[in-house]
Amino acid sequence: MKLYHMPGACSLADLIVLGWVGASHEIVPMTLDSIKSPDYLALNPGGNVPLLVHGGFALTENVAILGYLADLYPQAQLAGDGTPRGRAEVMRWLAFLNSDVHKAFKPLFSPERFLERRDLDEQLADNARGHIRHYLERLDAALAGRDWLAGQRSIADPYLYVVLRWAQGKGVDMTGLDALAAFHARLSLDPAVRAALRAEEH
Repeated sequence: MKLYHMPGACSLADLIVLGWVGASHEIVPMTLDSIKSPDYLALNPGGNVPLLVHGGFALTENVAILGYLADLYPQAQLAGDGTPRGRAEVMRWLAFLNSDVHKAFKPLFSPERFLERRDLDEQLADNARGHIRHYLERLDAALAGRDWLAGQRSIADPYLYVVLRWAQGKGVDMTGLDALAAFHARLSLDPAVRAALRAEEH
């Protein structure tokens, strides 16, 4: 398997899961320039990461890749406990992280997509941080009294770890979010997480 990845991108979640399941893989480092190259666009017309290539199968979209890896390695039980409700619980949080929380960061990452006037960038950023804080409060409440977002370790957890790193890096107020702080600290010590972060440095 080849994972096309950029440091700091949501593809870090896929890299962590590859470590959790023990899958042999190669990381293909990408840049803002290389994701727009003709060769890469031929594989992924979206011109973004992640992209997972497995044999002749090229798969885009983070949620699809995480689900694919969980299904390839069912023994790891990263898509729930094997019951429909268990899987639905994982997918509930994965969908929330992808469609609501991830999207809320876009004004912080690319304000030019939302505004032509650069003098309004900070107002846009403050509004975005407020929305993100609201979502993080919901996630903090869900984690209260448990170690994992869906009750057991799942493909939703590394995605949550990624957005927490983004929140810290973009100045989102994390005050009082004790369950999220404990989750972040614990995952930062996870061997697969540490290996994935080291891989980003090369």
